[in-house]
Formats: sequence, structure tokens, C-alpha cells
Amino acid sequence: MTSARVLLLAFSWLVSLADPLCAAPEAILVVTGDQHSSYAQTPRFVGLLDRLRAENPGVPFAVLLNGDTQEYGNVVARRSHGAVDFAMFAALARRVPTYLNLGNHDPEFYDVAETVRRVRETGVVPLSNLRARGGALFTEPLARLKLGTLDAVLVGVTTDHLSTYRVPIRPELDLANPAVWAKEKFPELLAAAPLKIVLSHSGLEADRAILPLLPAGTLFAGAHDHLRFVHRERGVTYFHSGCWNSHASIVRLHDAASGTPRWEIEQVALDASVPADPELAALAAAQLNEHLTPEDRAVVAKLPVALAPVDAAKAVVESLRAAAGVDAAFVGNTTFGGGLPAGEVTKFDFDACVRFEGAIFVAEVSAEQLRDLVPRSNQGPDTAWGKRRGDFLVAALPAEIAPGRTYRIATTDWGAKNTRAYFGADPGWREAPGLKLKELALRALAAAGR
Repeated sequence: MTSARVLLLAFSWLVSLADPLCAAPEAILVVTGDQHSSYAQTPRFVGLLDRLRAENPGVPFAVLLNGDTQEYGNVVARRSHGAVDFAMFAALARRVPTYLNLGNHDPEFYDVAETVRRVRETGVVPLSNLRARGGALFTEPLARLKLGTLDAVLVGVTTDHLSTYRVPIRPELDLANPAVWAKEKFPELLAAAPLKIVLSHSGLEADRAILPLLPAGTLFAGAHDHLRFVHRERGVTYFHSGCWNSHASIVRLHDAASGTPRWEIEQVALDASVPADPELAALAAAQLNEHLTPEDRAVVAKLPVALAPVDAAKAVVESLRAAAGVDAAFVGNTTFGGGLPAGEVTKFDFDACVRFEGAIFVAEVSAEQLRDLVPRSNQGPDTAWGKRRGDFLVAALPAEIAPGRTYRIATTDWGAKNTRAYFGADPGWREAPGLKLKELALRALAAAGR
């Protein structure tokens, strides 16, 4: 080897030592939210933690679950009262400190107080600002976390949209506006430790009001809207981790002693490249075998290729456009959950993809009105911050929008009911008799597989 080559290698090595991105993290957090009892990937989430710990010996770890771990619409979860979800809690807590910020879908199988009690029994620490009638908290909104020699504080806040909670528990809730509560409580709560972490299951629009309240160096995890992205502003690192166990966020801490810690975020897919925890995988398989009925296992379609969640959602909305005979169709993104497998698609698979049934409504809009709906639609991880929305629209749109034309559009009853939030104004919705979202999507999928 020439002397020049030796010098070059030595220089590269010195540069790598000086590069903070190459330095070992001082701690690692594994973060997710909106898992919704997605059992195909649940064992992979635990497997990801095991892999990361093996790759980073001696590094302190913690797991942060940012709400909606459970899903009433999953018949296996419902019939087993979340057996796999609670087993996941216990598996995580046996490995590392694990915290759950309560979301609106966590009290799916028990009331809130009983849910909190059962979560604690697994070793997971629940936190939330969720209040009962009369103002009493179901659990503390603050938890302290020790990451090696580093002291951190976790604060949990959740949505105040009562309609997103299960109907039987609504009378027991006294919900606080997230931003108003944060403005009042955060100065004291976040002063409890030098490392500051906020878990919000309030949704993007509420988080926009919370973001300016946070000091530089805060790690701010969002959820509720089924989004995935990373945004940095004023020294605050804000991110959402996706939904339905499609991804997890690996958060690496650097420069904790500087006063303004740096949080490096990597978002990884929980796909076949991530080994599943064998024990949890066996339990999930046993629960499906026990609780799925012949009706749940019935094959409703056959697909030549698997559809990722975003592609499955777009296919369903396209089927709505065709069935309703309209120019454009729109469905709120949280109507959708998981993707669809290649080959045989069962009713259980389909129900995980299209979470809610709904009547179809139609209206007429001008070209200008339709054009205004385009930026509200089909958002993803790369959508610009200024254009990003919370519960956005999944849309099937015409190739061109010609000035001066009138266009017929369709949505579900949920979209029509929440028209100002989704569409900005009411275009004059009227129900299309005989059309239901799940029914028409099933017909379209069945036809596609013939």
C-alpha cells in the first residue's frame, strides 16, 4: 500500500470520528403509534427491538407507544379482548422500559380505568391527560425515564374529539383541549428533567398549536392521523411513525449534555426483513386460529399482487368513483387500515383494510372547487410541511381539470358529516341510494381477481 493511500485512510478514519452522525448514540428510543391490533406485524415490532439491542450493546433503550394500540374492528382482538396486544406490552416491558400514551382506541375492550390497570399489570407505564367526569385523571400525564445516566421526562396528551372514542365510554370522559391544556401544564411538567419528550395522540392540527410551546431540544412524537413524516422547527424534532404497524421510528439521542440534544430519526418498515419474535408470533397465530370463524375466513377476492396500505386505499376510492359514476371520489384516510395480500383475500383481511362501512353521498362542484381539493388529497411522507394536513383525503381524481366545467364528486357519510374539516365547505351533498363503501369495494375487488 502506498504512503498516499495510508494517509488517505487515516484521514478518513479521523473524519469519521469527528462526524457526530457516526458517533454511537447515547440512548435509543423505539417509537410507534396507531398500531390498531395489526397482528401480522406485531411480532416484528418486538423483533425489531431485539435486533437493535443486539446491534447496540450497552446503549440504554426505551419503547414509546403513542396510543391506539388496539382495534375494536379486528374481530380477533375483540373476541380475545386484546390478548395479543397485552402480550406485546408484557414482552416489551420484560426487555426495556416501555410507556403507553393512551389514545382514543386503547380503551377498546374495557373501560378506561380497567384498561389502565391491565396495562400497568404488564409492566408498561401508562400516561395521559385523559380525565374522567369530575376532572380526575385516569393516570398521571407525566412519567420519568432514566436513560443510563440521563434523566428524561415524558408527557402524554390525547385528543379531545369525543366522537373518536368508543360509544360506551364517552359518558365517563371529560376531555381537555390539547393545546389549551399544554399551554397551562407544559411549563411545569417539562421542567422536571433536562431531556424533554412529548407524546401527543391529538392529531396534526392540535399539534401545530402545541409545537410553539415546546423548548428547543424537545422530542415531539405525534399520532392519531395515521401519518408518517419528520419535521424540525425551532430546535424541536416532531414526527409521526405511520400506522397499522407498517413502520417504526428509531430515535437515536446525541449531544445530551449540550443543553440542546440532537434526536436522529430513522423510520423503518416492519416487513419481512425484520425477524418476528417467535413467542408473540405463535400467540398471534393461535389467537387467529381460535377466533376466526368460517365467515371471517371466507375468500372475498383474489389479487395478483399484494397492495400496500396506500395502494389498497387508492384502489378502494377508485372503485367508489366507478360505482358512483362520478368524476372524482374522496374518502378520509383514517377509514383505511392495512394493505391487502397477494392471492386469496379473506373477509378478515378486507375488514382490516376498509375499517368502516358508510353510505355514499354525491355533489357537484366547479373546476375551481375541485382544484382546491387536490392539495387536501393523497398526502405522504414527503408532503411539504406548509401543505400537510391531519386527516387528509384519499382521492381518485380526473387526469385533467378543465376550467369552466362542473364536476360530480362522491364521498362517504363520514366525509359528508365532517365536510368543513375535509372539504372546506359544504358542496350540497345528497345521498346516493343503494351505495355503500365496503359493498362496492368488495364487488370491485372480486371482479379484479377474475
